[in-house]
Amino acid sequence: MRKRFEQQPLLGTISIHDVKIDEKSRHELRYLVAGLKYIFTTPEISEEVFQLMENVVIGDKKKTGRNGMDLWQILVLGSARLVMNIDYDMLQDYANNHKTLRQIMGCTNYADFGDESYFELQTIKDNVGLFNEDLLIKINEIVVKAGHKLLKKKRKKSSYYI
Repeated sequence: MRKRFEQQPLLGTISIHDVKIDEKSRHELRYLVAGLKYIFTTPEISEEVFQLMENVVIGDKKKTGRNGMDLWQILVLGSARLVMNIDYDMLQDYANNHKTLRQIMGCTNYADFGDESYFELQTIKDNVGLFNEDLLIKINEIVVKAGHKLLKKKRKKSSYYI
């Protein structure tokens, strides 16, 4: 049975709200992590995104069985794969070794804290393969709508002073 994300984080896990983004980096992963962090920390958007992912990834499958990857981890890795245009081998390397990507997925960087989340290549292929370009486009539409609402709020505030 899939969960949206791990409700009870392990010791040593940084809250997704507290993930630091390297502002000086010009790598596309920086922008992706910032966008994912915004999705996760904005309840209205995250609810819509998780609902959409549940419909696509879980669909009408039975709610029993062993735990799969969290929907949040699938979203992070699927987005990373499509945005950076990388293959599954490179994605596995990022998932297991990239500090910021592991933090935004809700994983620790240290095995001493009990986090044994090593992502096997086949696990990534089976789970991230469910996250396709159509799903990314629908999620982008949700995020763009939210961005337009933010701009309207800022314009209303600033138009008074013009």
